[in-house]
Amino acid sequence: QVQLVESGGGLVQPGGSLRLSCAASGIIFSISSMGWYRQAPGKQRELVAVITSGGTTNYADSVKGRFTISRDNAKRTVYLQMNSLKPEDTAVYYCNVRLAMSGYDYWGQGTQVTVSS
Repeated sequence: QVQLVESGGGLVQPGGSLRLSCAASGIIFSISSMGWYRQAPGKQRELVAVITSGGTTNYADSVKGRFTISRDNAKRTVYLQMNSLKPEDTAVYYCNVRLAMSGYDYWGQGTQVTVSS
């Protein structure tokens, strides 16, 4: 059974930091990329950051210079270090794992990030 277990969300003040983690288990096929998406109320889900198995990264323009994505291939875990958080970063953050051969996407259950004073 495939599981993506997310952790690290919460409430933080503007300018603060959070670190999200997502551990994937039960996936027997090769993984192409791991990443984070977010969805704010009334908005569509959007890409935040993604990292390939080779370490290539891609970020949304809105988070460049503030967020850093990394992964531990052996542990099948992806991390998102979020610094200088802004109220507009408030959203539910979803972990994504994409399989290499089929392109199939697995999703985590989502973790709430709230940036507010």
